[in-house]
Amino acid sequence: MSILKKKPTSVPKHTYWLLILSTTIFLNACASQQRLKQDAATASSVLAEQHTTPAEKTLDPEFIFKYLVGEIAGQRGETGTSGAIFYELAKSEQDARLAERAAKIAAYANISNLAIPAIRLWAELAPDSIEAQQAMTEMLIATGSLEQAEPHLAKLLTKEDTRASGFLYLNSLFNRSADKLAILKLIESLAKPYPDLAEAQFAIAQAAYNANQDATAIKAIENTEALQPHWSIAALLKGQILFKKSPQAAIAFYESYLKAKPENNEVRINLAKVLVSQKQFAAAKTHYPIILDIAGKNSADNLADLNAIIGLLSYQAEDYIAAENYFKQALALDFKDADQIYIYLAQVAEKQQHDVAAMNWYNKVSNGPRYLEAQFSLANLVARKQSADSAIALLDALENLTTEQQILVIQSQASILAKAKRHTESFDLLEKTVNNLPNTPDLVYDYALAAERVGKFDLMESELRRAIAEKPDFAAAYNALGYSFADRNIKLNEAVKLIEKALALSPNDHYMLDSLGWAYYRKGDLNKALKYLQQAYDINPDPEIAAHLGEVLWHKGEHDKAKKIWSDALIKNPDNDVLIITTNKFRS
Repeated sequence: MSILKKKPTSVPKHTYWLLILSTTIFLNACASQQRLKQDAATASSVLAEQHTTPAEKTLDPEFIFKYLVGEIAGQRGETGTSGAIFYELAKSEQDARLAERAAKIAAYANISNLAIPAIRLWAELAPDSIEAQQAMTEMLIATGSLEQAEPHLAKLLTKEDTRASGFLYLNSLFNRSADKLAILKLIESLAKPYPDLAEAQFAIAQAAYNANQDATAIKAIENTEALQPHWSIAALLKGQILFKKSPQAAIAFYESYLKAKPENNEVRINLAKVLVSQKQFAAAKTHYPIILDIAGKNSADNLADLNAIIGLLSYQAEDYIAAENYFKQALALDFKDADQIYIYLAQVAEKQQHDVAAMNWYNKVSNGPRYLEAQFSLANLVARKQSADSAIALLDALENLTTEQQILVIQSQASILAKAKRHTESFDLLEKTVNNLPNTPDLVYDYALAAERVGKFDLMESELRRAIAEKPDFAAAYNALGYSFADRNIKLNEAVKLIEKALALSPNDHYMLDSLGWAYYRKGDLNKALKYLQQAYDINPDPEIAAHLGEVLWHKGEHDKAKKIWSDALIKNPDNDVLIITTNKFRS
């Protein structure tokens, strides 16, 4: 969880499954790397030790020569050559161990065009190897071949001692698969032979929840409860399922569960999160000392983490003094990521307008993974309190940046210029960057929005469509294009479709709900507009959402309610242009 709203980072689609393999199934990839570094002179003994070929083949000069070439290539870091040699040897010798080695080298080096055939060969040659079947399954899932994956998954689930954990592992395999209904159908088929296994029912419930099949999800989670009462992970999922229908139903369920299992901190933490999300801050606050007390009694080693979580909840509740105390306690307990806490403390200080303290916290962040994030936040603070030029100079002084980091710095500088209403300078900076540095969907997205701010609407549209083409799950790009159409009162049917696509990719996003409400307002459907704008406002009373919601209420004749929403928003955001323009338009 992070206080900062960040843009998603992008990873090339074809590498996702290789990353999964290298971090889950191929946990011994490092062992493969060590083997690559062995002295080539020991190849024969390695062969004998691993039994990679029949004994008579170890004396075949051509085989030994190729094997040694593969070893030497690996030792020199030429993993592509090394993996290809072992793959060819595996094919010629029909040896599963050589295929395994080729597959692991390819996965470790992210060489997809070698990993796919090597994994296939390994699975064919080692039909009884759980690891080979897992690798084959993950590869099929990642490449969208769900039907082909089913028999491999079914085979993995036949072993009784690993069946339960296998079902718990299933949904994580499908995280990046887009067809959630197909996944649900597949998991239901796999679970059918095991109706009395709680983990199988849980897997169905999880898949149904992901596919927005709430009735199926509820039925399956109730089956899970009957088979394994008070199972904590099932309780957590049931709360999530109920929350979609009614946040209060989720709260009631968690409270009921805790009466039976009061020591379950995971459920209590989730209850506190839901209470905060529903702005029931006082009720949430009663659980914080209980959470810490339970952890202390159980000699928990995550007290620092719990203090950080409660600090974030306090921050969301705008209880900044409490948040600061919890974050400092997390530091005192040696929270593993001190730099993250420094950033949180800086943001708490900013909320309290303690600008010097905020700068000091940002400057404590070490030159590591969070350093740029801290510098960007510091630059924004400098821009607000000093000048945009000072902030840009601060970022210009950063050294030893990669190309990707340079792009992020430029995006931050362009954002600072835009906030200072220096829109032409912001656009020019991004245009130069797009023309001279590698384009990412996020960079193209920022360039498109900059184009809109200077009135280049055709360019904005073409660039957003380009970002969507390069990254089909880019929810923010769909939303930006749809909102632009709605705000300009053009292409309203397409605007609705684009924003609905964005919401399907990022459910309950308040900005996207606001966009959809605004599109329906432009279409003249005040009831639908009010529905979505109210949902957005309930999640986050952002000033622009307040402006839109008030405008719809005004047109529905609810003038007093509109004025109250605008007044409340202006108290917190007196300088917001959209809010000021809207309230002036309806001043009476």
